[in-house]
Parts: sequence; structure tokens; C-alpha cells
Amino acid sequence: MRRVLGILLTATLAFSACSPASEAPSDTTPSTTTSVAPAPATPHVGVQLFQWNWKSVARECTDVLGPGKFSFVLLSPAQEHIEGEQWWTSYQPVSYRIESKLGTRTEFHQMVKDCHEVGVKVIADAVINHMAGIDGGTGVAGSAFTHYDYPGLYTEADFHQCATPSGDIENYLDQQEIQECELSNLADLRTGEPAVQQRISAYLDDLLSLGVDGFRIDAAKHLPARDVQAIVDSLDGDPLIVSEVIRGSGEPIQPEDYLDAGSVFAFQFAKDIAGIVPGGAVHRALEIRDGEVPSEQAYTFVTNHDTERNRQTLSYKDPEKYHLANILLLAVPYGTPVLYSGYAFTDRDAGAPQSDGVVTDTECAQPTPTDKPEPGTWLCLHRSYAGLVEWAAVVGDAEPENLWQEGYAVAFDRGDLGLIAINGNSTKAIEPELTTNLPDGTYCDALVPEDCTFEVKDGKVKVTVEPMTAVALHA
Repeated sequence: MRRVLGILLTATLAFSACSPASEAPSDTTPSTTTSVAPAPATPHVGVQLFQWNWKSVARECTDVLGPGKFSFVLLSPAQEHIEGEQWWTSYQPVSYRIESKLGTRTEFHQMVKDCHEVGVKVIADAVINHMAGIDGGTGVAGSAFTHYDYPGLYTEADFHQCATPSGDIENYLDQQEIQECELSNLADLRTGEPAVQQRISAYLDDLLSLGVDGFRIDAAKHLPARDVQAIVDSLDGDPLIVSEVIRGSGEPIQPEDYLDAGSVFAFQFAKDIAGIVPGGAVHRALEIRDGEVPSEQAYTFVTNHDTERNRQTLSYKDPEKYHLANILLLAVPYGTPVLYSGYAFTDRDAGAPQSDGVVTDTECAQPTPTDKPEPGTWLCLHRSYAGLVEWAAVVGDAEPENLWQEGYAVAFDRGDLGLIAINGNSTKAIEPELTTNLPDGTYCDALVPEDCTFEVKDGKVKVTVEPMTAVALHA
């Protein structure tokens, strides 16, 4: 079983002014010097910094993630891709050179070292199911290609040829079609072939040589689980593996199929949280599980780059609900939480702010969670949960105790180390007196650290919780 990473955090909406990123990459020489991130001493929580360039990720590790004791950062794809400003161009590889609109190979390597220096692990987004979905052209680093020919890498024989009229997946109840037909015209690799597996493994090993600690396997549902396992088993070391396998009712492919290769993203958790919060039944968050996926192999989240665009989950466009959902994500003991920070958009295809074909540097301000950003502004939502990260670090894996539930509110201890009270009411504050395992004393609210007015005496504490937020206390 593969390693599981993580560490907890807290969220705001944060926007940015941008300055240009550095020029296009040129160095393609594999690195022989790697850095190793210190093992985190606190519970697992990470953040996905979607479409952040490498220099911005490095700075965020140094200034925020390391000091905030985040365990890991999840990147956007690093390989060369098709040209274009849309975000999804990053998910259409044309070569496995580490050169993209997010930065150069040298910048990528330096980013990994900078993150490791402050104890933050780095998870790369591995697009290995397919190549590009266009007839041909030139990639952002100058590599020429056609739809089924990538010189020095793949030829037409390395791709599936699907029998459906469109060549695309048309029936998600047919496992062979899901895994051998094309996803929106993306050239589908024969990942069961040893030669293809060797080229994919060489690419992932190259990223490992640059110091990455693991991989998100993009579109893993479209690769047979045995192929994922074979590729993972061939890699150097013991990298973390988290597969993207979206659970579909009645479908023949489920997340549990991929647990032998590592962990999976808990899409059902995100959908269930999105269903709970609008109705206010926040106590039900303690009951959420993603099928038969055990906690130690479930990477939980409220939104990601896909779901915020298809509106299957809550997002920054639902400010108060999104804030409450992120609190629930960090409060419950199931899974490894992954927060998300990207950028504002109205056009679902719109890419991150760019200049001359490269993504500009991320600069984050600190607005309130109810601010509504202009399209194209950076969102740094992970920054406002720093106190809750500390709370989670203290409570660790302690199970909920002293459950209190009334109407649209819930409160519970996590062992004798922390207490959290969550108010799902949209208009009404609550003022319960709670039973707690916390020792007698004066406590500060992890979400509002300057509020140190909470007195525990004889196992009781009275809290006031405003609508759609929480109070979190810890020893």
C-alpha cells in the first residue's frame, strides 16, 4: 500500500495582482540532485494550487504553506502541452519535457527544493491516459506532433482505435469503451502495452528525480487498474499515488478498484457535502464516507478544478456555503483533506492570467470570504484557515465525542484535545452550553484567534456561533 500524505488548514477568498512569469523553458537535462521533504509532524492536509506557476508555488511554500504546516501541495501538470490560453491545454500533453506555461524545468526543480526546505511535499499531476486532442501542431516548448504521432515518444500503434462512431466514449456502462475509447478526442494510449508503460514510467521517474513526492493520476478511471498498478510498481522509490476515479452509480469502474495502487480522491464526499450544507444539516457530515474507501486512502475535498466548473460541488461562487463546507472538511476525521485555490472565472474554459503564453505570478490580497471577485483574479482561499490547521494538528486522529446536535447546528469534542461547534443556520446565531473533555481554562477560537473569551469550567463551556461558521477550541 502506498504512503498517504496530508495536513490541515483554513480558508479565505484571496485575490491577486499579477506580474509576468519567467520566459519559456529550455533545459531538458535530467537532474541528478534531489531534495527530500522532512516528514510532517502534524496531521494530514494539503492544498491544490491550480494553475499557479512554479515560482509562485515556491513562494507560497516558503511564506505560507511551510509556516502554516501544510503537508503537501498539489500542482497542475508540468509536461509540455498544446498551445492556448485555456486551462485544459495543460491536460493535453505533446511531450514529456518539463516545460510548460507554468515555468521551466529549472524553475520546477527549484520550486520542489524550496517546498522541501520548509517541510512541504510536492504532488505532481500526471496526465498519462492520453496525449493531445487536436489534429496536430507545435507544443509550447516547440515539439511538433500530430494527433497520433509524437516523434521520439509515440506512434499510431501506441494508441487505441475505438469502434464507436465518434471514436469517443459513448456508453459509461461499458468498461472496455471507457478505457479504450477517447475522452473528448484525446488520443488514448495503449497503457497495457509494455513499451507504453516504459515511456510513462520514464517520465514519472524523471519527475521523481526532480524531487516530487508523488502523483495525482489524472483520468485514472480511463486506465485499467492493472495498468496503473504496473506503472506504479515500476517506479523508483515509493511515491504517493492518488488516483482520480469519479464514482458513477451503476458503472462498472469504481474507486475501490484502484486501492491496491494507492489512494483515491473522494468525489462522493464532495458531492455529499454540497448536498448537506445548503439544507443546514451539518451534523450529517460526520456520517459521510466514500463507498468502501477507508479513511487512510480517501483524499477528501470540497471542490477541484473540474467540479467548480461543472457545478457538481460548492465553490467560491457560493461564498458562505463554501466557507462552511471547508470547515466541515477540516473538522471531521474521515480522509486526508485537500483545500483548493485557483482563480475566478465566468467562462469555464478561461485560463489563468497570462502574458506572452506563460501564466503570470500569483499575488494574493486578503478580502473577506463573502467578497465576489472579478474574473481573472487569483483566489487564495487556503490562507484563511491557518488557525483551524493548528486545531487539526492538535486533535490528530482523535474520534468525535460528546456529540451535541440541535436543529441546524452540531458540536463535538475530538478526544480531550479539541472542541468544535458548527452553525449551519443561515440567519440565526446559536449560544449552546456544551459538555467538553477540555481541561478547565481560557481558550481562543482557532478561526478568530484574537477571540480568547471561552471559559471551560467543570467540563462545560458556553459558545456563541454566528451563522454559517464555527468556533473551534483546542488544548
